[in-house]
Amino acid sequence: MLALYDVPAPAKLNLFLHVVGKRPDGYHLLQSLFVLIDWADTLHFERRSDGLLQRHDQGDALPPDDLCLRAARSLQQAGGVTQGADIHIEKRLPSGAGMGGGSSDAASTLLALNRLWGLNWPLSRLMKLGLSLGADVPFFLGGRHAFVEGIGEILHPLDLPAQRYAVLKPPVSIATKDIFSSSLLARSESVAIVAGFPAHNSADVKADNAKTSSDSVSLDAERAARLVGGFGRNDLQPPAEASCSEVSQALGMLKSQFGNSRMTGSGSAVFARIGTEAGLIMQGETGSESQPMAIWPQDLPADWVGRMCRSLDRHPLYGWAGD
Repeated sequence: MLALYDVPAPAKLNLFLHVVGKRPDGYHLLQSLFVLIDWADTLHFERRSDGLLQRHDQGDALPPDDLCLRAARSLQQAGGVTQGADIHIEKRLPSGAGMGGGSSDAASTLLALNRLWGLNWPLSRLMKLGLSLGADVPFFLGGRHAFVEGIGEILHPLDLPAQRYAVLKPPVSIATKDIFSSSLLARSESVAIVAGFPAHNSADVKADNAKTSSDSVSLDAERAARLVGGFGRNDLQPPAEASCSEVSQALGMLKSQFGNSRMTGSGSAVFARIGTEAGLIMQGETGSESQPMAIWPQDLPADWVGRMCRSLDRHPLYGWAGD
């Protein structure tokens, strides 16, 4: 195999995000529902025989040593690989959005180079490497919607009903460390138990390993609808709104149009659940994993971006690594 083209790296939304504790090392313990959506970056990989790793930005310039290059370097070193790669990135996802764009690029890089270099590592091995790069990377490697615990390493895969979302990103980015150090950061009074599986099971957890539950959680229609339809809150939203008026402005725009709004991750992107009753006929009903269904259907302030998206049943690279 000499090359892999049009490799998607989809974004995620946090339908809720609860802060439930803090580890001795300072990392906050979270519970969240991660959902894959069809707004995505696209990556292309070409094998090199000289061992060099070169990234080529087809759009806005990325940081010199981003998660994508770090992922490639980590896999190359851990696998004892003498080959290299040219990595071309078509960056469509906004940075600093709380949508996991960098982590998704890293996960797709691990999955693609695992094939391109002929390593054929199982998913469990890639998961451990992914967690060393960032807490969100294991989720994208797992490839399914998931109830997430710990710092992001404990994944309970879920099957959820399809849903459409309006996603809006103002130009400002918010430093995650500032959100978690804010005096306005709320902590949920108790951990949640969602759909009958335990809120915390120490047997599932090793602090240095990513863990995917061996059994997916089966939800009945009522519980699934409750999760997708506005369960919980985002504990990071109050400090984000206090530090950035544009987040509040974006939330207000969505709520006035769709009747609901919430920030995803640590911001600054926000989203709203939408339905056909909203009177929106989407362009591009056959949108793919690399192209969201439609751009924002109305004028936005300068430098804002918005998309009408839909949830994905599975990551488009689901199954690229074995068990």
